[in-house]
Amino acid sequence: MAADNAIIIGLIAANFAPKHRKQIIMYGVLAAFIFRFIFALSATYIFEFPFIKIIGGLLLVWIVNDLRRDLFEIKKIKSPTKVSKEPSYIQSVYKVLFADLTLSFDNVIGVVGAARDHFYIMIFGLLLSVILVGTLASYFAKTIQNHKWIGYVGLIVIFIVALQLIIGGMADLDIVEVNVKFKKFL
Repeated sequence: MAADNAIIIGLIAANFAPKHRKQIIMYGVLAAFIFRFIFALSATYIFEFPFIKIIGGLLLVWIVNDLRRDLFEIKKIKSPTKVSKEPSYIQSVYKVLFADLTLSFDNVIGVVGAARDHFYIMIFGLLLSVILVGTLASYFAKTIQNHKWIGYVGLIVIFIVALQLIIGGMADLDIVEVNVKFKKFL
């Protein structure tokens, strides 16, 4: 469940020099931990509101489109008189924070659901997911830099997560009806 966070952090960090890439990943991991902790403590209350899932999914769609532009439409200028244009560092940090906020929902649901009433298992699961986010994000950032096609795959994965959140929220509000076989994916 940590892979979606790691993919989006890796996608965002891939366009930066190693120093900034490490900082973006660090902010992403820290935010993932904080959001997961807060959501885990208030999971039963927060997830009673289906519109939160819908808003989170819509935010992810916006982030996917923004990342697509950052990764594939910004052309590096090779002329020595002009500076290459890279995405804004601050905007990228905000994207990571929004992504962590949104993607922490599904992770906390999974961990809290698996832990049931065992608090220590829940804490262990949340810590493990944050560790996985940090290690996988570094890997994805380096790999995406060398193989842009992996960026497309990552964007598709994040878009699917966004659709799951939106459809899950709409199903909770009885706006759409989901076949029983597909409910396990929401």
